[in-house]
Amino acid sequence: MFEITEYIGIIAFAISGFFVGARNRLDFLGVLISVFLTALGGGIIRDILVDKTPYTFIHTAPAVTILVVMILLILFKFHKKESIENKPWFIISDSIGLISFSITGALIAIENHLNITGVLVLSFITAVGGGIIRDVIINEVPFIFKTGFYGTVSLLVGFILYILSLYEQISFPTLLLVFLLGVSIRLLAYYRHWSIPLK
Repeated sequence: MFEITEYIGIIAFAISGFFVGARNRLDFLGVLISVFLTALGGGIIRDILVDKTPYTFIHTAPAVTILVVMILLILFKFHKKESIENKPWFIISDSIGLISFSITGALIAIENHLNITGVLVLSFITAVGGGIIRDVIINEVPFIFKTGFYGTVSLLVGFILYILSLYEQISFPTLLLVFLLGVSIRLLAYYRHWSIPLK
């Protein structure tokens, strides 16, 4: 299950990173870095925190996946389309990446017997860590600081998986339900403009 959700997240966030790079009119190397950070940055931080060699440093498939996604997007000239970040398929792709990486982060934390704080931190960092680094590098306010329910959904997924682990209920069906629930909440939050008020 870890590898399935990991690769779903990599593909979805590679697409997201590509669009962010294209929107900022970066050159090929800039877009490649944007894609790499978005798709793999959070996972690298996660693995370092649990004292593991980052998954992407010992498996070639993630890098190959990113290159294939980039080539397909360039061939179909998606980088020349206007307002791509408001398109439904982009929002869905980003939501899938967010929830997939939230799940992998939580699973790694649970596998390493971390407490609830560790599960929430790894779930959050895996999902949004790469995007934060990317936005800082291209001189933007990180996306999660501008929308109230993005990182919150990641924390919610981590919390649910922690509770499931306490009762030994983590399985393919429960992970699938958490995945569908998380994506649904994220999409509802986006289209209904949910946010956490400051006061």
